[in-house]
Amino acid sequence: MNWKKLITSFVAVYVVYQILGYLTHQVWLSPVYGSLADVWRPEAEMMAMTWIMFITSAFFCFFFCYVFARGYEGKGIGEGVRYGVIIGLFLGVTQSYDWYVILPIPYSLALKWFLAGMATTVIMGIVASLTYKNQ
Repeated sequence: MNWKKLITSFVAVYVVYQILGYLTHQVWLSPVYGSLADVWRPEAEMMAMTWIMFITSAFFCFFFCYVFARGYEGKGIGEGVRYGVIIGLFLGVTQSYDWYVILPIPYSLALKWFLAGMATTVIMGIVASLTYKNQ
């Protein structure tokens, strides 16, 4: 395994993941979250624990790239798209719809979480394929 390629991919994927997370949750879904304020922790409490999410995001992005690198075939962007779809389905179905069962949220939010997760992992896969290839 080429660790330089892996670390480069990890950094790029992590940055993209954070940007997409911001656009998804702070921009697109913010009004929905605001209408469900009783479901979530108070904002101040969430903000105090945000550092945990940065760490878990790094963990996720690193292993996303690690698994990609282990199966890397050098087939270009299509390989990244395929990998992103697989990971998106693997995580998205359970994460989105299990939370729909657990929390009193509208189905539309679960669907938006799923769709955003799929788009995010596909873009992450593309970034991983481009950065892993170019090193």
